[in-house]
Amino acid sequence: MKHKGGPGLTARIKEKLIQQAMESKLRQAGREEASEIAGGSPNAKEGIPDHDYRFHLHPGYQQLRILHDGAAQLGIGNPFFRLHDGRAGATTRIDGKEYLNFSSYNYLGLNGHPVVSAAAKQAIDRYGTSVSASRPVSGERPVHRELETAIARAYGVDDAVAFVSGHATNVTTIGYLFGAKDLILHDELVHNSVLQGILLSGARRLVFPHNDWAALDTILNKQRRHFERVLIVLEGIYSMDGDYPDLPRFVEIKQKHRAFLMVDEAHSFGVMGSKGMGIREHFGLDGREVDIWMGTLSKALAGCGGYIAGETALVEHLKFLAPGFLYSVGMPPPMAAASTAALQCLQNEPERVAALQARGRLFLELAKTAGIDTGTSTGLAVIPAIMGSSLKAAQVSAALFEQGINVQPILYPAVPERAARLRFFLSCEHTEGQISMTVDRLGALN
Repeated sequence: MKHKGGPGLTARIKEKLIQQAMESKLRQAGREEASEIAGGSPNAKEGIPDHDYRFHLHPGYQQLRILHDGAAQLGIGNPFFRLHDGRAGATTRIDGKEYLNFSSYNYLGLNGHPVVSAAAKQAIDRYGTSVSASRPVSGERPVHRELETAIARAYGVDDAVAFVSGHATNVTTIGYLFGAKDLILHDELVHNSVLQGILLSGARRLVFPHNDWAALDTILNKQRRHFERVLIVLEGIYSMDGDYPDLPRFVEIKQKHRAFLMVDEAHSFGVMGSKGMGIREHFGLDGREVDIWMGTLSKALAGCGGYIAGETALVEHLKFLAPGFLYSVGMPPPMAAASTAALQCLQNEPERVAALQARGRLFLELAKTAGIDTGTSTGLAVIPAIMGSSLKAAQVSAALFEQGINVQPILYPAVPERAARLRFFLSCEHTEGQISMTVDRLGALN
């Protein structure tokens, strides 16, 4: 007699065995590398093992190959580096076929907007594709100041400075402003760019539980007096989970302990607030209540790069002395012009923000009804579907792709193995019908 649920149980056992086999391969590779380091190899010269000067023996690459080989054995294609034939919005074309697209940051559909594209083309005609120098040297152009003035105005602060890379914005800002006598505390789910910046700074690093302002307060009660400058770093919307902090509470704590507060708005500006002005508008805060506003131009603002906004002393300091700005070529004129135009469109067309928020609420409601684990997501542009293992996440992503839905899996070590997921990025261009169909198909595979 067949037991009820037997096939499902068999599939789970098979998945567990495959996972254990892959983990065993990783451990074996680690033992072989350790043995090679200890005893050298037949080809080692002057006591230096191959491992120390051959890229194909680098531990990271070895792990990557094992994961790729394991996926190939399971018949799972590589979901990364797919070639998109054109503009990626609510839909995209890959290898000539149209897919519903949930792997794009084009939250407000402004990438490809006629006004935005026209601004970029006009900037190319006037300035070319590069400013060909560091901005302090001879790379400054009017489009840079127009963008920075517009960003500062959106936040209600003195000034802003734009960098050529979003990741580098955090790295160079944190790495330059803070040092060995300082303390930096951050949410446990903060972005890699923040961690790299802290490492560069040499400051003491302490982690507090996700969105837990009370835990942060407890840490500062014990630690604040042992350091000079103290920085607290949060995100507006956390890009893996789609939730956000209780920002007014964190403002109170930074004021109590005389610390700096930095908020990374990469995924919240253009998404939160009735007008899309971010987490500041969502909570009704004055922009000056946060010391360092950071954001990226590659999401809602349809460009590339990052920015810091705040008081004059902060911005002027970074412009003259932060290595990632001082020693880098200035932002390409078409990118600065495009993001300025996108910000104007955002302010002129708040209905885009309203549509995005409505689509996110619908996706979240339908997913919860279908029994899909969406974690702590609030439905604001980013919604995870937690699968419980990297293998299952990859398999479900591949199955959806076969059905015309493009959504990326997020696998270990980017997230803990048990939290492996699919990450859905919503756009104001998605229709209710597209969302309903996607959740139906996801629910059937869950």
